[in-house]
Amino acid sequence: MSTIKTMKPAKPSSTDHSRAQFCAQWLWPATSVISVQGELDASNATELTECGIRNSRPRGQLVLDLSEVEFFGAGCFACLHTLNVRCACEGIDWVLIPSPAVSRVLGICDPARALPVSDELPAALSMLRDQPRQLQLVNVHH
Repeated sequence: MSTIKTMKPAKPSSTDHSRAQFCAQWLWPATSVISVQGELDASNATELTECGIRNSRPRGQLVLDLSEVEFFGAGCFACLHTLNVRCACEGIDWVLIPSPAVSRVLGICDPARALPVSDELPAALSMLRDQPRQLQLVNVHH
C-alpha cells in the first residue's frame, strides 16, 4: 500500500457545514476514502454526493466512511442512492462503512441491502480489491 495523501477538505458552500466534516484521502492512485464526521441532514447532505464524486476517478474505487456520523437524517439516503447511480455511470466501484445512525436509516430505506456495505476500512478495501461489483439499483418509493 502506498502512502496516504490527504487532500483538502471539501469546499464549504453557502450552507452551514459545521456539523459535518468531510475529509478525502488517496490510498492508491485510483482509490479514495471519504471520511465524514458529525451530523448529516438536509442542510448538508448534498455535499456527501458532491464530495464523493469530486474525490473519485472514473473506473476507480471509493470508500465512503460514515462510521463517525452521529446523526443521519432519513432524507440523506437519497444522496447515497444518487452516489450509487453516479458511481455506476462513471465505472467507480464503491463501498459504504456505516455508523449505527446510518445503519438504522439503511435498515428502513434499503431493506434488500442493495448498497455495498462493509464494517471497517480494511474489509472495505478487501471487498473492492477482491470483488468488483455490478450496479444494484435501490428501489426508492416516494
